[in-house]
Amino acid sequence: MKELLRLLRYSRPYAPHLLASVILMILVGAAQGLTALLIGPIFDRVLNPASADAPVMLWKKVPLLHRPVYLADIIPFPLHNVWSLVAAAILMVFFVKGLCDYLGNYLINYVGFSAVTDLRQTVFDRVLNQDTHFFEKNSTGRVMSSIMNDLEKIQVATSHILADFLRQSFSAMFLLAVVIGTDKKLALASLTVLPFVVIPTVRLGRRIRRTTRRAQDDAAELNQILQETLSGNQVVKSFGAEEIESNRFRDRAEKLRRSNLRYVAQQAIASPLIEFFGAITIVGLLSYAREQIKAGSMTAGDFTSFVIALLMLYEPMKRLAGIHNIFQQALGASQKVFEYLDRDQMIKDGAFKLARFEKAIAFENVTFRYPGAPDAFVLDSVSLEVKAGEIVALVGPSGAGKTTLANLVPRFYDVEKGALKIDGRDVRELRLASLREKISIVAQDTFLFNDTVASNIGYGRAGATREQICQAARTALAEEFILRMPEGYETLIGERGQKLSGGQRQRLAIARALLKNAPILILDEATSHLDSESEMLVQRALQILMERRTVIVIAHRLSTVRRADKIAVLDRGRIVETGTHEQLMRLGGVYQRLHELQFLVS
Repeated sequence: MKELLRLLRYSRPYAPHLLASVILMILVGAAQGLTALLIGPIFDRVLNPASADAPVMLWKKVPLLHRPVYLADIIPFPLHNVWSLVAAAILMVFFVKGLCDYLGNYLINYVGFSAVTDLRQTVFDRVLNQDTHFFEKNSTGRVMSSIMNDLEKIQVATSHILADFLRQSFSAMFLLAVVIGTDKKLALASLTVLPFVVIPTVRLGRRIRRTTRRAQDDAAELNQILQETLSGNQVVKSFGAEEIESNRFRDRAEKLRRSNLRYVAQQAIASPLIEFFGAITIVGLLSYAREQIKAGSMTAGDFTSFVIALLMLYEPMKRLAGIHNIFQQALGASQKVFEYLDRDQMIKDGAFKLARFEKAIAFENVTFRYPGAPDAFVLDSVSLEVKAGEIVALVGPSGAGKTTLANLVPRFYDVEKGALKIDGRDVRELRLASLREKISIVAQDTFLFNDTVASNIGYGRAGATREQICQAARTALAEEFILRMPEGYETLIGERGQKLSGGQRQRLAIARALLKNAPILILDEATSHLDSESEMLVQRALQILMERRTVIVIAHRLSTVRRADKIAVLDRGRIVETGTHEQLMRLGGVYQRLHELQFLVS
């Protein structure tokens, strides 16, 4: 119930629509009850001309009115012929029922779709603002599956299934009133079978929730394989692993099929269960009714109305059992969604705004290790100062902690011990937005969106004009190849910029960083894996980008960091040497060894 109420909470902004749909569905239920009541007059009066003169009674006794209810009470215009009266009543009831059903169904679907759209946006925003630890722990395919597939199950339950729930609930209420009003003893005997239906249905609902969660997890695994295989299609092809991936996909698809069939098997039990007990009830009622009609205690029309109402009541009961199971399915799917919403962010937003960067970035005895990683620290008591306007290079063997150290500056991670300060203030006290708007990053693995060239460059600054975008491209030495493209700046560059070469992607990333114009620049292996000509062009663009900025450069190629104001050499998570290129070469330590190894290799 708690989870259901939490889901329904998202329908609060649409309360007027929801209330209107409830009122309309009450009218649908009332029309359903009147349909059953009209059966009696058809048998007793329309098909029996001898009784045509007396007024047509629908209900013998209504406590609130303290008198019987006649058919003439619901007809807004006078009709003297019994058949005309009944025919007009049938037409009016079905017209009102159809109109209210249509409007009520539309409104409840409007509420359901709108509420789930809001929920999907809330989940997306929550995931979007999660820290790096979240994305390391949860695969892209699984998160995508939750936002799309899990929420799809919820959407089904809160749109047309909720409409059906209201329709069937009010229909059941009014039909139940007809059954009880016709003959209380008969109604009591008929409804004794309900516990035999309700109790197994509730128990089945719990199983269905667990089965649904397993099915959604299986769907997430399948989605993960699909996302990985499509994104890494070149790797798959290069290793001839198509059959391996096909088998992986087939195994997960088979697992999902079994979970879905298990759900179908559990969900389908309720319907034959209700029908069987309904048949037992009808057989018993027929035996009882024969004796009542013989004794004159009940007319054939009354009994027919009762049986029709009872049969009509079993249909909504059967539907409600199925709806209960679908709601359980939605609640099972909502578990992962609510896990994302309830997860505390490890990177907390600070209270102070970083108005400008003027002095220095200071690492003070910084210690860090990745959550869930072995006990060994990635960074151990690292102290380093990067003054405003300086170019500081981080070098060292692979796994020394260079990229990790740089990733602490925009707070992709937080230090475990020590502090990282910008202009004397701990970055944990700063607002994330104000901190990150002061930082541009150009990495080795450049990410570009499947959009136009202009949109990818303009991503660096919201609301940038075309002239500003073009100027950034010219400065980054990218305009020459952009203008050679089929549609220039409006050319779609494909997923992750796959239509571009490595050098072209890097120059677009540099143009994006130029447009952002942040005072702090992080370059993470920005020229690695480029051919000589591309590297030369990218290096020239980087020199322009680095002007009048504070730069942290991560590089394996030591030739690219010779002009740095300061070089920090990391080894096993510690800074072991600091100085200029010439100073470090004279020391004869780790830097000189790395330099000589690269010189010998080249």
